[in-house]
This record gives sequence, C-alpha cells and structure tokens, in this order.
Amino acid sequence: MKRVAIVKTLIASLSLLTVFAPSAAKAQIVPRPWVSVGSQEGDVTFSVGARAVGVGVELGRGPDESTGVDVLKFINFPFVAPYVGVGYYSEDKGFAYSGGVQLNSSDNVFIGAGYNSVRGINGQIGVKF
Repeated sequence: MKRVAIVKTLIASLSLLTVFAPSAAKAQIVPRPWVSVGSQEGDVTFSVGARAVGVGVELGRGPDESTGVDVLKFINFPFVAPYVGVGYYSEDKGFAYSGGVQLNSSDNVFIGAGYNSVRGINGQIGVKF
C-alpha cells in the first residue's frame, strides 16, 4: 500500500512541476504532430497527437477497442521534452495517466517513448515544421 501512495505522490509532484515550470521563449506556436504505436495486455494500441506552446493533446485507441483523449503538459528543454498527462477512455477504462519523453533527433524529426495506463508502453515518431 505504501508503494501506491509513493507512486501517486510522485505523479502529483511531477504534474505540479510541469504546470509551474517556466517554458522556453522559443516560437513554438507551430504544432508538432506525432503517431504512436504501443502494446497493452497483448493488444496493439495506437494514437495520434500534437503539441504546441508546451501543451499537447493525444487521441488514442487502446485494448478492447477503447478510445480516449489525453491532455499532456511538456517541459521544453533544448533537446528533450519530458511530459505528464491525464485522460479519459471509453469501454469502462475510465481515467488514465501518462508520462514520457520526446527527443529531437534531427531538424525535422523527433522520437519518443511513453507510458499510458490504458494504452501501455509506446514508441512515438513525429515531425517538426
């Protein structure tokens, strides 16, 4: 039971940190879209998302044909952007939490890895305009 309390406290702390952390002053108004493929409970999961100005939205499809949306908060560093998020999914999956990191791999492409409590572990690839 203590482990659950520690995990919840860690998630809440990271969420508050991302909300109140200063973001870079770069012009990040242009959205950065990505696609994601993952696995949960032996099922393949998919999502599409985009981020701009330190906030992202991800539409996903999880196990048992559940669909949902996640709202993500990014901390924008020069080469890496960690994130945390919350969402809601259909098919009695309910509330979801997520976290991960996106890395700038070139001038026009970025990659990432994340975890979503409904969609499981996933890999991401996206485009910068």
